[in-house]
Amino acid sequence: MQVILLERIGRLGQMGDVVTVKDGFARNFLLPQKKALRATEANRAQFESQRAQLEANNLDLKREAEAVAEKLDGQIFVSIRSAGDTGQLYGSVATRDIAEVVTANGFTIDRRQVVLERPIKNLGLHPVTIALHPEVSVTVQLNVARSEDEAERQSRGEDVTVVKEEKIELETFDPDAEFEGGSEQGSDDENQGE
Repeated sequence: MQVILLERIGRLGQMGDVVTVKDGFARNFLLPQKKALRATEANRAQFESQRAQLEANNLDLKREAEAVAEKLDGQIFVSIRSAGDTGQLYGSVATRDIAEVVTANGFTIDRRQVVLERPIKNLGLHPVTIALHPEVSVTVQLNVARSEDEAERQSRGEDVTVVKEEKIELETFDPDAEFEGGSEQGSDDENQGE
């Protein structure tokens, strides 16, 4: 299906571009979200008449996003989670969890604005990209720890997942060694032969 983009969409194009997308993507996402119009002659004429207004609205939204981006860029947010000794989380940290942590710290973002390639499944400092606007994105640090104290240690660069190894001495099996009863008999036999 051919659509006219009403805003910049990553990997598709800029505002005003006529692009071909899959029917389901257009029907389920672009059209209901008012991010695109079907590419008909009537819609093209409508878009051209409203183009100046759409560009002005986009510019205002971009300015607001840039103002928030200045405050948000480089921030460190802490997420407390349960994890094993090796640092593996019981569960994972997904986009919804990150959006809640950022919102709890005074910034209003939606989970759809959080860009994660895959959920976070271990302790540590993780860079997270937040797309505030199609043209404005920032990177924040997410400190995933088991406690506030551990989060503080991680922020200083300490590795909290190091497991202290205890040395356990194992008795080694020596196949040449004789059993307790056999060694006494062997020594008696040797003495009798002399």
